[in-house]
Amino acid sequence: MEKYISVNEALALVNSGDYIVTGLGSSEGREFMTNLHTIADRVKDVMVSNCLPMGAYEFMTNPAYKDNFVTEGWFYTPVLRKAQANGNVSFIPNHLHLAATKRLFYRTPDIYVGIASMPDKHGYVSLSMSNTYEMKMIKAAKTVILEVNPNAPRTFGDVQLHVDDVDYLVNVDYPIPELADAEPNEKDLVIGKLIADMINDGDCIQLGIGGIPNAVAASLYGKKDLGIHTEMLTSGMVKLAKAGVITGKCKQTHTGKMVAAFAMGPKELYDYIDDNPSVAIMDGGYVNDPYTIMQNDNQVSINTTIEVDLTGQCCSESIGSKQFSGTGGQSDTAVGAQKSKGGRSIIALYSTAMVKNPATGEREETSKIVAQLKPGAAVSLSRNDVDYLVTEYGCVALRGTSIQERVERIISVAHPKFREQLRQEAIAVGIIAK
Repeated sequence: MEKYISVNEALALVNSGDYIVTGLGSSEGREFMTNLHTIADRVKDVMVSNCLPMGAYEFMTNPAYKDNFVTEGWFYTPVLRKAQANGNVSFIPNHLHLAATKRLFYRTPDIYVGIASMPDKHGYVSLSMSNTYEMKMIKAAKTVILEVNPNAPRTFGDVQLHVDDVDYLVNVDYPIPELADAEPNEKDLVIGKLIADMINDGDCIQLGIGGIPNAVAASLYGKKDLGIHTEMLTSGMVKLAKAGVITGKCKQTHTGKMVAAFAMGPKELYDYIDDNPSVAIMDGGYVNDPYTIMQNDNQVSINTTIEVDLTGQCCSESIGSKQFSGTGGQSDTAVGAQKSKGGRSIIALYSTAMVKNPATGEREETSKIVAQLKPGAAVSLSRNDVDYLVTEYGCVALRGTSIQERVERIISVAHPKFREQLRQEAIAVGIIAK
């Protein structure tokens, strides 16, 4: 019982110049983060690293605290995008499977704070919804604080930790933050059907989040014995498992289990993974390692992107030089899937987007397939690693193709009204000859 402290006592452990790491998404230490700004009168230059933060916490959103707290994130959400204007928020470039090890090369945490399930009768807690980087940070941190929450799912994998290895526990009882499912629109459903047609019985799949991945999941009913080896476990996968579509019986590793680095979604997802031995939440450095991914035959990686150029370069995390999200595991899973026997990687996007014209202020339809990426755009997936590209106008295979062939194939899935313009732009900038 001497390990139990209040949130205020936990905050009293923070000193100027400390480096704090919190869990990913729903696994962040919400009470600690909610109240961190209250110690601004006695600390400065405190650095916090997070990933997919769910809360709009004062310490990072209020510009009044810019000299007290700096936030460096592995993956942006709208909260971080907005807070970036304060000047004390910055992005950490990373491939997810190396996010922890490369960050630890740079700096080790003074404090780790995150969520955990309640201690069981043997004295073990579970890190619950994520081990993307959490256990590595816990083992490296000088002080470990866990918010033990009766609402946190008790999960299996390599997320178990004995309370003897935790410095302090904080009793909390807040609902686990949920992420609502994006309802697929008409374009999503078209793209989802195209992708689902490329998935065979017995394949092992990785899906992201959003309208397109949800549409893919909705199109997979009728498939048999699919497996899951994924960065993020979603409610779409849970529904497929409940329907008997996902069994995992054809997997070469962790047969019969759904393997993920983290889970995020609605309460249905959290209820499903609670005390469920068919779900393994495992170290992101293992789950997303391309070498691990390739161990399962017929691995299919399905990701989305913001913009793609005519050579195949994918910008999936920025709009020009402005950080929008993060690389995450896109490169990890795309490379790993292509190394898998019978595996393939799929990148999906809408052919167009409605973008505000800075001159008129009006929204105009623009092509998301471009001759050249916007100046400053981050290349999340190299053209060397792009396999299949899908829009609502079809699917093209790019593996092994030349630039000349890529230009023609990629233009064929662009919106028809932009195709000739793209061809002329490709000639103008020297991608292809006239």
